[in-house]
Amino acid sequence: MTVIGRLQILADCGIIIVITPFVGDYMTRVFSGERTWLTPVLRPVESAIYWAGGVDANKEQNWLVYTVGMLLFHVGGFVIIYAIFRLQGFLPFNPAGMGTVAPDLSFNTAISFITNTNWQNYGGESSLSYLTQMLALAHQNFLSAATGIVLAVVLIRGFARHSMKTIGNFWVDITRTTLYILLPICVVYALFLVWQGMPQTLGPYIQA
Repeated sequence: MTVIGRLQILADCGIIIVITPFVGDYMTRVFSGERTWLTPVLRPVESAIYWAGGVDANKEQNWLVYTVGMLLFHVGGFVIIYAIFRLQGFLPFNPAGMGTVAPDLSFNTAISFITNTNWQNYGGESSLSYLTQMLALAHQNFLSAATGIVLAVVLIRGFARHSMKTIGNFWVDITRTTLYILLPICVVYALFLVWQGMPQTLGPYIQA
């Protein structure tokens, strides 16, 4: 390993050590439903999501209900991804005229993304439309990652609440993870990419 490589590893470890107390405190507040600096902006959005989904944010679930909710959430995600892949040729935002994706590749990719594996056996620019990449894959980069965070949090809750019958509410946890943790990171990073001149368009592909 080069000196630069070692320095990068040390820098990464140093950054993690420095930010852990602040990020940890913020995440504790988020999952406890306490007020954060984003609450005035995001709480109305969060409440609207609960209302639209018929979720009682104050009602907690036992481990079985929580697990079933998580599994149903991913079954729904699989169906959506698979359907978009198979119907790609008939959907909008497809200026390159990409056809439908083969059944086995559609199945494999859908399973891969809902499990946060993200194994890709295709070339995005030569196989997938803009809509497929945005709606089928990019949103699962949020939701499957959010599920991983949620399951880690609920495991900690399980140890901390060993004498209680409830471990939280899956729908509340997944909503808060997406809104308060992943979305702010994405917005900041997206602005950084725009500042750096990252090209993005819904127009036809350009040969380079």
